[in-house]
Amino acid sequence: MRYRYQKGQAVLIVLLSLSVVLVIVMYILSRSITDISLSTKDENAMRAFSAAEAGIEKALVVGSSNDLDFSGASFNASVSDFAAGQTSVTYPISLKSGELATFWFVEHDNDGNLVCDVTHPCFTGNQILLCWGDPDTSYNSNTTPAVELTVYYATSALDLTTLQVKRAVLDVHPTRTTSNNFTAASNTLCTVANESFQFRNGLFLGTSETGLHLDIPNTDSEGILLFATVKMLYNTSVGHKVGLSVSTSQLPSQGSVIDSLGSYGGANRRISVYQLHPVVPPIFMNALYSATGIFK
Repeated sequence: MRYRYQKGQAVLIVLLSLSVVLVIVMYILSRSITDISLSTKDENAMRAFSAAEAGIEKALVVGSSNDLDFSGASFNASVSDFAAGQTSVTYPISLKSGELATFWFVEHDNDGNLVCDVTHPCFTGNQILLCWGDPDTSYNSNTTPAVELTVYYATSALDLTTLQVKRAVLDVHPTRTTSNNFTAASNTLCTVANESFQFRNGLFLGTSETGLHLDIPNTDSEGILLFATVKMLYNTSVGHKVGLSVSTSQLPSQGSVIDSLGSYGGANRRISVYQLHPVVPPIFMNALYSATGIFK
């Protein structure tokens, strides 16, 4: 009897050992299947992203396009005007101190020339709302962003030989404005093109308004207001976005938005690229021109 009991215990030990081995094998198989699945998803995502990039590159050359058999992947790329006909626009890049955002008040034709006509309407408003700073940005820090607004206009429509400049500088820092002589701005949230900003200030562009105004003549005529630049100041380490809103007229196109959707094996990746209108290099913003040369 004693030997029969010992034989039963041995069988039990063998069964328990096999169960442990089976659990370990199942765990290893499960991990292997999971790893293979994740690797496959990562590879599909990379291929989809590459297809989206290919769509961007093709759209830069030929415009809106699609390819349903791009090495097993596919892409669909579209090109559209950025902010055309809108009353507000957010510059798509966050800016650090010294960097510029450009907002156009006149249209561009297919060759890049400035134009104002029935098919290319230009901005003729007299008031703008400028908003900047990410939400919840502190207003009493030395790194709180201030802005310098520069409006370029012509006294004769679209005549660059009559180019003139008006500037306004705005700051919300409670003590900094006493030393830098900037105009005090408002620490009030505002929304531009569905994006929120911490600081704001409204400006009149014309000559007959009270409050902050730039004394630009004939702002109600197309081709007088050309473009505006906004320079960030003080925020040397953290970039902030800036937005512009108008009420009495619509803004022209600020450039193009290329949106590309790449797909492969059930994975989808989207890339958006902004192709803004070319601007004068910033170095020339601080130069005086004469008939004999350039003086800084």
